[in-house]
Amino acid sequence: MSVTTSIHTFIADYLKKDTVSFHMPGHKGSHLYRRFGYHEFLDGIMDYDITEIAGADNLFQAEGIIKRVQDRYARLYDCKKSYLLINGSSGGNIAAILASVSKGKQLIMARNCHKSVFNALTLGGIRPVYAYPEMIEEFGISGAVSPVEIERLIKENPDAEAVMITSPNYYGVCSDIKAIAEIAHQYGKILIVDEAHGAHLHFSAALPPSAIQSGADLVINSTHKTLASFTQSAALHYNTDLVDQYILEDKLQCVQSTSPSYLLMTSMDISAEILERHGHELMDEWVRNLTAFYDRITSIPGVKTMGKLKGLDWTKINLGMGELGIAGAQLDKIFLNDYNIYIELFTGDWIMAMTGIGNTDKDYDRFANALEEISRKTRESGLEIQRTEHKVDSLVPPKQAVMFDIPVAKKRVKLADSKGMICGSSIIPYPPGIPLICPGERIDDDAIAYIQAMRNMGEKVIGVNEFGEVIVGR
Repeated sequence: MSVTTSIHTFIADYLKKDTVSFHMPGHKGSHLYRRFGYHEFLDGIMDYDITEIAGADNLFQAEGIIKRVQDRYARLYDCKKSYLLINGSSGGNIAAILASVSKGKQLIMARNCHKSVFNALTLGGIRPVYAYPEMIEEFGISGAVSPVEIERLIKENPDAEAVMITSPNYYGVCSDIKAIAEIAHQYGKILIVDEAHGAHLHFSAALPPSAIQSGADLVINSTHKTLASFTQSAALHYNTDLVDQYILEDKLQCVQSTSPSYLLMTSMDISAEILERHGHELMDEWVRNLTAFYDRITSIPGVKTMGKLKGLDWTKINLGMGELGIAGAQLDKIFLNDYNIYIELFTGDWIMAMTGIGNTDKDYDRFANALEEISRKTRESGLEIQRTEHKVDSLVPPKQAVMFDIPVAKKRVKLADSKGMICGSSIIPYPPGIPLICPGERIDDDAIAYIQAMRNMGEKVIGVNEFGEVIVGR
């Protein structure tokens, strides 16, 4: 497909629309910074794009202004030390794993971890032991990883050096990190938590407890996803005696850019300052607006929601209109085309609207108004909107009975011809960035059907090229 629009033109055109963002990033645009007086930064943003001039400190030997921001995050999250990440949570995940697990050793990890975790395995020559999340059958989505499962895997794999959990997952489902931390520490294992989607949990008692509060050793937060920093900024929190601080710092400088963006770091400074000065106010507003939204949509015919399910970060709005014959993909298109409402994710009958600290009461009103109108029009028409045939949840990876060695010799084949072959390069629906098939896993009919359905809907699947080919073992 020929694309003639530039990035600049696309974004400029997007900004001319009256849109509502229920996707990343969490600041939702400039209004939050302007609300709290950061006009100078926004108006002179190019002038803030500097390098390590005299007095500007150095990210990899922070002793001045960057250290002060990192100390600010450590205070905010009540941990021993925090590190600014300018390669997103991906860089933090990789560094945390490489600092915690020796080459050739095992990592007990949730199979629904982000692709960066699988990249760390490759970089470190680390062998995975998969813990599979439980299913929430009522909604057909992946849930928490059981502490009982983690203890079983630790006992069966005593040489494993660390445990890696994603919590919250993309839907907002949180695992019992406190119980998992107690088990991991009982057996002398390091607990790493990819809390990319939960940077805000630490600041509200109305939501599940944060991983730091629950006793995790290393925690990675994407502050850009739900809080107020710029995309690609994140933080790694160090709160342990089980990991050598200086090894961790060495791994961070291995995976992060040697030209760190002062725009990203300034936005992290501003986000932290907003939390320090106005965090209680903003979190109360967020919870209050969400509560009013949930109360309102419960009376809309045909709308089903996960609501405030126990253990759920309910700032992620999971809802569906399958009872009216509207699949998630179709509902996403309706919101986009008819209401200029941008949604983060759809799968099966469900959509997930990612709220953030920057959403306002007007955003939730528009969302609820749209749901009411869609429900009314659909019921009045008496027509069912075409549903997707393949409702496999991309966040529930298939359980593999056998893991094979990762192929060394590889080739490309058509996806349709790959049944029974061993995957040579991760195949990853994006979003959410969780590998559907990992290197060393066998490709089966269900996976092929799901990938084809995703591509037919125009969705991105990393690992499948423009010719419909995948990489497998020779």
